[in-house]
This record gives sequence, structure tokens and C-alpha cells, in this order.
Amino acid sequence: MTLSRRDLLAAGAAGALAGPALAAEGPSLRELAKAKGIVFGSAVGAGPKGSITGSFEDARYREILARECGVLVHENELKWYVLRARGPQGFDFERADRIADFAKANGQALRGHTLLWHHPQWFPNWVKGHDFGAKPAEAAAKMVTEHIQALCRRYPQMISWDVVNETVDPADGSIRSTFLSDAMGKEEVLDLSFHVAREAAPKARLVYNDYMSQEAGNEKHRYGVLKLLEGFRKRGTPVDALGVQSHIGAENADSFTGFGKPQEKAWTAFLNDVTGMGYDLMVTEFDVHDKGLPYDFGPRDAAVAAYAKAYLDQMLSYRQTKEILAWGLVDKYSWLQGRWPRQDGQPKRPTLYDDTYQPKPLREAVAAALKAAPAR
Repeated sequence: MTLSRRDLLAAGAAGALAGPALAAEGPSLRELAKAKGIVFGSAVGAGPKGSITGSFEDARYREILARECGVLVHENELKWYVLRARGPQGFDFERADRIADFAKANGQALRGHTLLWHHPQWFPNWVKGHDFGAKPAEAAAKMVTEHIQALCRRYPQMISWDVVNETVDPADGSIRSTFLSDAMGKEEVLDLSFHVAREAAPKARLVYNDYMSQEAGNEKHRYGVLKLLEGFRKRGTPVDALGVQSHIGAENADSFTGFGKPQEKAWTAFLNDVTGMGYDLMVTEFDVHDKGLPYDFGPRDAAVAAYAKAYLDQMLSYRQTKEILAWGLVDKYSWLQGRWPRQDGQPKRPTLYDDTYQPKPLREAVAAALKAAPAR
């Protein structure tokens, strides 16, 4: 691809940038959110230094986190495949503890992600063929209970927990099967997780978290989530909120270009149904996938910001939306860099700050949405 003179000048300026991250003008997102009774924050990963999952090892990234965020969430550190990679016995809290210590030092809250990622793809390898013995339901229940109790006991400062993550299959709206549900039943493992979490973390909001979205193609997924939430209410399962991941923008497919097509009426009906059942809403993993947009930063960033502002305005129009979590704040650390590549082979710009730690129009869109939001 041939770069324009403007692109080359921008690249040169980026290369010359050194020193601390540049602060956006005006109040921080943390302050803007707090003024409306909302908590703003971001995911951060303590993976290997220099990797997409290692944003916490970057001092300038930590500076942005400290300034902009009232709450932090572990990106991967509390997931089973990281925390319990070595086997069914024991936990490795080292990476998670470093993030928790940073949050405490900077007066930030924590939210927990996730106690049970109920998806067969995201458990550690040792679960394959795991033998629960002669009483599998009892053994599986014991494993789930001890896991949740251990995490809640170690991090009592969590203001909310994604108790169950992504258990609805978007293909047909059914509940996924895992080695745990095979042993004790699908609804049984989900209900148990929430009941144990309520007892172990009585002050935290308990969340079902999923990636059903506003774009066309999510109809069965949304239906399945509603059915799941209705079941929780009927069975008295203690669920406080729906976590709407909010990975918006381009569809997650290699061949897709542009933005998806929002189904505005259907999406509003979905949110109304959720809140009508008494659930709060949370924006838990916000970013904007710009896979198919033009390379030029100006129009690309403007389109991303406009799309995000419209989405956040609607989500924040519900006073039940009390937390907004970005899934990363600097482009080069976004999980989207490693998936569904752009056709031009160039990096994506899905987060609030660019690779030189400068705030982008998306950051200002989030600020504008927070300023316009009704107070909680």
C-alpha cells in the first residue's frame, strides 16, 4: 500500500514521541463517570512483557489506567486456563495479585472476570477426560464451590463478578455443555455458581456476561440469553445484572468489511426485556472493531467514534447501566489485533488511545456520552 504524505508525517511524529502518556484535555473518564453515578474502567493483562496480553508491564499504559479508570478488571488472569493451568489442585494468583495491588495503590475498585467461563474451549487441558469418580455430580459441585469460594475470599474488594460467562450458544440459543455440566446438569452448574457467589461475595453485584449484540445475525443469541435470564428469575437464582460485552463494529469474520447493521428496534426491545425482569445492565468489554474501514486514520477514527457514541448514548439512557468497562485502552494491546486481520494487513484502532498513547476521537466520544448520560 502507498502511504500519503500525511500518513508519513503522522508516522514520523509517532516515532518521535517519547516520555509519559499524553493526558486528554478536561476531566478524566473516571471523574466524568463518577459525576453521573457510573464507574468507568478497563481490562488490563499481566501476560508476558511486550505481548498483546502484557499491557500491565507497560509503564505508560499503567499511567493511563491510573488516570482514567475507577475500576480495573483482569483480562485473563482469573480465567481457569490461566489460574488453574497446572491441574485441578491449587491456584496461581501471582499475575492477578499484581493487578489487584496496583488497583489498591491507585484507589481503584476491582471487578471479577470470570468465576465460570462456561465454554468448553476455554478450560485448561487437564479437564479433558477428567474423572469425577463414583459420584460425579457431587464432585463437580465441590470443585465449582471451592473455586468460587477461593477467588471471592482472595479478592473481597470486587464490586461485581462475572459469575458465568458465555454459556449461551449463539448458533441456536441453547446452554453450552462442559465437563462440569456433563457431570451435574446445565442449569444446575449455573445456578450453583450464582448461589455460591452470593454467599461468598454478598456485597458484589453478580453478573451473567455474554457477547450477544445489536447487529443482524445475533437474533438467536439474544433469544437464548433472554430465555436464560427468565429461567434464573423463575428458579430464584441470584443474578443482579446482564453484562453486555459490547464488542461492536465490524462482524468477527475474515471476509467482512464495514460495520454491522444494527437492528435498532430489536436491540431496544431486548434491553427493555432485560431491564423489565429487574436486571441491571453493564457494558463490560467495550471496543469498536474497525476491520473493514478505510486505512486513513482521520475518517476511520471519526467513523469509529460516531458509531460508538450512538451505541453508548443508548446504553447509558438506561439508568440500570452503572458500569462501563473498556476491553483495553491502547490499540496495540487490543485482543482484536490478533484476530480477523484487516485486508490491508495494517493494525486496527479499536480502543481509546493509539499506539503512541495519545487519546483518539473514540476517547472523546466516550467522554461525550458520559457527559450526556442521566445521573444514576
